[in-house]
Amino acid sequence: MHRRYNLAHLILGVVVVLSLTLLMVCVEAQARIAFMSDRDWHWEIYVMGNDGRNQQNLSNHLSNNQHPSWSPDGNRIAFTSDRDDMARNRRQIYVMDTDGGNQRNLSNNEFDDWDPSWSPDGKRIAFVSNREGGGEIYMMNADGGNPKNLTKNPFPDYSPSWSPDGRRIAFHSWRDGNMEVYVMNADGGKPKNLTKNRGSDRNPSWSPDGQHIAFDSFRDGNGEIYVMDADGGNPRNLTNHPFKDWEPSWSRNGKWIVFVSDREADGNHEIYVINVDGGNPRNLTNHPGDDSAPAWFGFAFAVTPAGKKLTMWGWLKRVDR
Repeated sequence: MHRRYNLAHLILGVVVVLSLTLLMVCVEAQARIAFMSDRDWHWEIYVMGNDGRNQQNLSNHLSNNQHPSWSPDGNRIAFTSDRDDMARNRRQIYVMDTDGGNQRNLSNNEFDDWDPSWSPDGKRIAFVSNREGGGEIYMMNADGGNPKNLTKNPFPDYSPSWSPDGRRIAFHSWRDGNMEVYVMNADGGKPKNLTKNRGSDRNPSWSPDGQHIAFDSFRDGNGEIYVMDADGGNPRNLTNHPFKDWEPSWSRNGKWIVFVSDREADGNHEIYVINVDGGNPRNLTNHPGDDSAPAWFGFAFAVTPAGKKLTMWGWLKRVDR
């Protein structure tokens, strides 16, 4: 009787594992990439599947809408829009639901705010602002409240990217005479130059396990996608292509990196994806309009926001007791 009881629980465990495997396959197929495109004669926020299919315009507004960033639960997208002052191209941070509905202004001030980056806990948004005269990294609550200047540096700071544990923010800055990738604590403390290279290094993006940072660099004479360890060590060229590649973003399972390239040799900007080792590059958008600023979202079954792997093994052991 005891043996049949254990066998029944083992069968139940196998069924659960198979069901979760199928669910993860479905979830992976539904992973989405947001990006901006000028295919409608002005910039709009689009979304597509991770295979490039089902490209849809979400923002649908006559203004310029740029720089999408997913909320960690996948229910909302923060973005930049100049719709409140198109004459001066004054940008603000907006948010919308992932079907394009409920678009609203979060930053709502008289200065220029752009390039939002949502924190892994969903409570804060880092962004760039010129409200103190130059590009600075700011942070505000996810509802737009309590804006705070994090960098407070006389040289421009751009492209904030949160570490998966929410403790640090990577960005690029001009403060050493050329663009370098920096990292600081989430409160703005202890900024550190990670790249220390004469070539321009920009647009950092953390790997989902927090161990690496992808960025674009001109150290080889043209734009390439690089990856380095999170402490700045071991930088390596992933794309190694004669045309320009820039703006990397990791998939949530850590297997792929999406980026922008003009490698079609027609001057057109397309969204590409490569394996994390640089292999198997492929064009996702393949459209005559320019496509830029890709941001990948996928449900976090493989990796939690804190970068820890999820497992069912402990649960199965408890079931089998």
